[in-house]
Amino acid sequence: MSIQTGALAGIKVLDLSRVLGGPYCTQALADHGAQVIKLEPLRGDETRGWGPPFVGDTAAYYRGVNRNKQGIAVDLSQPAGQEVFLRLLSEADVLVENFKPGTLQRWGLGYNEVLREKFPRLVHCCVSGFGEQGPLGGLPGYDAAIQAMAGLMSVNGSHHSGPMRVGLPIVDMVTGLNAMNGILLALQERERSGRGQFVDITLYDCAVSLLHPHVPNYLASGHEPVLTGNAHPNIAPYDCYQTGGEPVYLAVGNDNQFAILCQHIGAPDMPQDGRFANNRERSVHRQVLKYELELHLAKQLDAQQLVTALINKGVPCGVISSVKQVINHPHTQFRQMIQQLGDYQGIASPIKLSRTPAQYRLVPPALGEHTVAVLQAHGYSAEDIAALAEQAVINR
Repeated sequence: MSIQTGALAGIKVLDLSRVLGGPYCTQALADHGAQVIKLEPLRGDETRGWGPPFVGDTAAYYRGVNRNKQGIAVDLSQPAGQEVFLRLLSEADVLVENFKPGTLQRWGLGYNEVLREKFPRLVHCCVSGFGEQGPLGGLPGYDAAIQAMAGLMSVNGSHHSGPMRVGLPIVDMVTGLNAMNGILLALQERERSGRGQFVDITLYDCAVSLLHPHVPNYLASGHEPVLTGNAHPNIAPYDCYQTGGEPVYLAVGNDNQFAILCQHIGAPDMPQDGRFANNRERSVHRQVLKYELELHLAKQLDAQQLVTALINKGVPCGVISSVKQVINHPHTQFRQMIQQLGDYQGIASPIKLSRTPAQYRLVPPALGEHTVAVLQAHGYSAEDIAALAEQAVINR
């Protein structure tokens, strides 16, 4: 499929970001047709070495968030590298970077000081740990540390485990999604004003934004949340339950679903018990509710058969699946959520557009793979490129 058919066809993005939040954002933009040039330092994005596993010399971690990008390697600490940056930026709609706050200013390339006036239509998205100012301004931040600092670990885990990190880099990925949303909002506003703007996205803010329903609960009650393991703090039965076979997760959101569940497992009178009559009562009596449900669920020897029957009756539930099982699940395949391009396999875009679907055009680039082609496309001669290579400004 041509690059010209994506929803973001014609949008050019200069991606200076590394690790996960920024690259996750720019891959999503690239999947939907934006031309993304990933500019790495000469040593490369550090996640190239975050393995095993590796595919060739490149970690699977890097390959997971850098498809559909042209890759160049430039030393931006040198004046000649900064000139390359400015020339690339002259044709860009969007700049995405996650330098430590103050880095671009130190190079004489700050947004307010230089870029806003030089490129008035530019949308400059900065992804950082905490932002430039404030009590934590300018400090470094990584996903796991932010999960701890911003309260996510305090609500994840059980009495037995204690606070736990969410088992995937959720802060980085939500930050990437918010960065994409901010960029798209700024591009939409530019259609009216003709002007770009600065998009300030921090891991800390994004982590705090995830604290639903715990912050609303605390603001309303003044009570700190407690660790509930797999259970929902506001809804019951909404937890992992043991059956006569594998455990299942029941996500029962209303009284009708609860009645259907009880009827199916041979406990039709449970909804008439005052302790279980509505969600308020079920939440208060959640421990005895779990005990009673598991007495009946123990008779269910085939967990998959149970969840298939329940979900077809309108009760949300599922067997706990492994990554391998998810990849091989018929619905994953039906939704085309694993994409292959040459020797590359990766998670597909979850955004399904009817006329301009996501495209998978380029495998994740080797370090500096497209440096020469990109510079040539921006007016550099063979002699210019050779001189930059000789000065160790670029890696080709």
